[in-house]
Amino acid sequence: MGKILVTGGTGFIGSHTAVELISAGYDVILADDFSNSNPKILTQLETITGKKPEFIEIDLCDEAKVKELVAQHPEITGVIHFAAFKAVGESVQQPLKYYRNNFYSLINLITAFKGKIDLVFSSSCTVYGQPDKLPVTEDAPVKKAESPYGNTKQIAEEMLTDTCAVTPDLKVISLRYFNPVGAHASSLIGELPIGVPQNLVPFITQSAIGKRGPITVYGNDYNTPDGSAIRDYIHVVDLAKAHVAAIKRLETKKAEGNYEVFNLGTGKGSSVLEIIQAFESSTGEKLNYTIGARREGDVEQVWGDVTKSSAQLGWTAELDVNEMMLSAWNWEKYLKDNPF
Repeated sequence: MGKILVTGGTGFIGSHTAVELISAGYDVILADDFSNSNPKILTQLETITGKKPEFIEIDLCDEAKVKELVAQHPEITGVIHFAAFKAVGESVQQPLKYYRNNFYSLINLITAFKGKIDLVFSSSCTVYGQPDKLPVTEDAPVKKAESPYGNTKQIAEEMLTDTCAVTPDLKVISLRYFNPVGAHASSLIGELPIGVPQNLVPFITQSAIGKRGPITVYGNDYNTPDGSAIRDYIHVVDLAKAHVAAIKRLETKKAEGNYEVFNLGTGKGSSVLEIIQAFESSTGEKLNYTIGARREGDVEQVWGDVTKSSAQLGWTAELDVNEMMLSAWNWEKYLKDNPF
């Protein structure tokens, strides 16, 4: 096994993936600039895994620093690239922030490795926009993005496709995942948004613990069974395991061509109101919520067909929505007693 560079390695998905990589026997190097994470995560990872992961603090938009990192670590054989800004609402308000960060970091990485690397790219179901058919498959047309964030994922995939077409030593798997939630079973790592959470579940847990006010359900007039928007929520631990499966697929040269795409989800959708109900039933906590207007940039409903990832990655999501909610709540309670 080679050494795997995990960019955004102290972030929500990156930290959980680091745990699963180490558990699978990989050596890892984590890279992050802590713009949306906390240095204490490194201590938590050591506690969980019994190993102190190698860490490099770096802004991947700094081309010279990225080249220096790669030059100093010739043992790196694979990269899992999480480092990106990800809040849909913020991207609508600050589009250039998203285009600058999400593109420069990816370009700098590929350039520094001179196109010779196994790369797992953190993509998103946002590339589908509002699909014509559900569940959405990997062959569905990529529609005009509903937000600058979604557009960065669309364009990044186009960049990778075009580059792979002329760079045979660049092997890429783009993982289009749906809505990651939950936390590690140890409750030592989980989603740690800076400021007011932009995503539903951390706002739910912070509201339940008294850190935030009532939850706003953005829209109850969608064409869905209960009127609220529907998403495919996936436990972050399941998602992390899929990244290990993807890097193994590249290492063992089982990929069909040097660019592949996989959906990662549970294959079923849950509405915002159903998520609220699942939290209440799994934790015993009552939530206070109000109905608000639809939020700019949101699609009505989307969930994924995960047949391809099951068949070719040998991966299937195992944890249900109640486990997602309970683990997220346990993480929130841990944070209350052990603030970062």
